[in-house]
Amino acid sequence: MAVFRPGIARLPRLPAQRSGGAEGNERLTAITGAVLLILLLIECYTILSIGRLITLHVFLGMLLLGPVTLKAVSVIYRFARYYTGSAPYRRKGPPALLLRVIGPVIVLLTACVFGSGIMLVVTGPSYGPPTGWLEIHRLSFIAWACVMVIHVLAYVWRLPRLLAGEARGVSGSASETGVREGARRAAEVLGGRGIRLCLLIGSLLGGLVIALLTLHLAGQ
Repeated sequence: MAVFRPGIARLPRLPAQRSGGAEGNERLTAITGAVLLILLLIECYTILSIGRLITLHVFLGMLLLGPVTLKAVSVIYRFARYYTGSAPYRRKGPPALLLRVIGPVIVLLTACVFGSGIMLVVTGPSYGPPTGWLEIHRLSFIAWACVMVIHVLAYVWRLPRLLAGEARGVSGSASETGVREGARRAAEVLGGRGIRLCLLIGSLLGGLVIALLTLHLAGQ
């Protein structure tokens, strides 16, 4: 005979999302964005002395390919889930209208910046279209930097809360919903911490491999 213990509520056994659901996706985007912000600031610093720091510039540019790809996939996944009607992502809601407008522009300009950078490393600045890969790289970087300022200013204030919650293993779900639902969602979010960490480390290792394999091209 089952024994009922007062004051102890049994949570329903619902299948947990290993990725952490919508909040897990938000945290993956945040921690990847934080790493990218640090690396991109260093990369921008190398531009000030590009002749002397060209090797570091190329190395960081190739290293960034991993986390940049991870962040792009994370953001595109969120948009896909939202517009296909996933309930957790619909509850999160869409970004502000301006951010939705510049989102595809950022993706396109990021592809231009890194694509032209790769072509510069592989072929050199004297090859490519009539304007040259160097000019394409320079112009696309200027345009990318302008829209990225808007993007960073819109999201940077949320980073401390998301990073602190991820570091401490705390979910904000319980305060947003009922106790049972909040506990279930918290279990999903915290259960995805290992996967998020593995994805971030994997993206950095992937970028590191690319950087090491192409480092010898920096001096060409």
